[in-house]
Amino acid sequence: MSEPPRLFDRALHRKRLDRAAKGYAGADFLQRRAALDVAERLEPILRDFSVAVDLSAHAGAFRDALDGSEARGRVGLLIEADLSEAMLSGRPGPRVVLDEERLPFAAESLDLMVSTLGLHWTNDVVGALIQVRRALKPDGLFIGAFLGGATLTELRQSLVAAESEIWGGAGSRVSPFADTIDAANLLQRAGFALPVADVDRVTVRYEHPLKLLADLRQMGETSVLADRHPRALTRAVLARTSEIYLERYAGADGRVPATFEILTLTGWAPHASQQQPLEPGSAKMRLADALGVVEHKLPRTQ
Repeated sequence: MSEPPRLFDRALHRKRLDRAAKGYAGADFLQRRAALDVAERLEPILRDFSVAVDLSAHAGAFRDALDGSEARGRVGLLIEADLSEAMLSGRPGPRVVLDEERLPFAAESLDLMVSTLGLHWTNDVVGALIQVRRALKPDGLFIGAFLGGATLTELRQSLVAAESEIWGGAGSRVSPFADTIDAANLLQRAGFALPVADVDRVTVRYEHPLKLLADLRQMGETSVLADRHPRALTRAVLARTSEIYLERYAGADGRVPATFEILTLTGWAPHASQQQPLEPGSAKMRLADALGVVEHKLPRTQ
């Protein structure tokens, strides 16, 4: 079986997270938004989750969101996990440093696993999700949020235009993200039941493109592509990128938008008690009867 392509340098990603850990609270608004959404999704699910894991926990946004949620009393032991030890330091509770590509949990040992804005840095998202499913007990729940394909589209286009203008060509500097259609298939490919995918598109407005770059650095979200751009990002290219960004996207107030697309996936580890799709031809009522319309057969074509 062939290995998945190595898109990201995981060691470099860990270093970026370690570097960002100290000031992460100043730029964690995206993860907190995703964590609040995950906690809200748990509220109507009236069942207990005795053992839960928060992947890519970073500074504990999901734990904080859960503490303010009606679902808190239904989640027992919550284990926070992260690629970066620095991100986990200084907080109480069980914590484990791990790589999301190689999960250490025993098969069928967890009731719930969540992940907020971490899985988009894995080289094999489906492989990581398969490991998540195996770690969940039958009928265990996974809710994961990661950045989608429309993320940073303004920055991506401005960089390409600046490099093409200055160097006569452009390489990849912004990480690729899964699009919405791909996201809808990820859980099915990983063997989850009852998969659901939702999209939350967030627009953040900045005084200047450099403020966006500063936030990305503080988030630990700067590019860690394994196939690095052959040329370093020079001041001239960065300056021209900012100019193009402002020219194309600045609003009347002079501020520029930055798009972030958060894809949230929900799926259950298979269990016999779950609702199953009907077999073809097993329906007890015709669709036309259910809709109260007259069914007309299409004419046969030669």
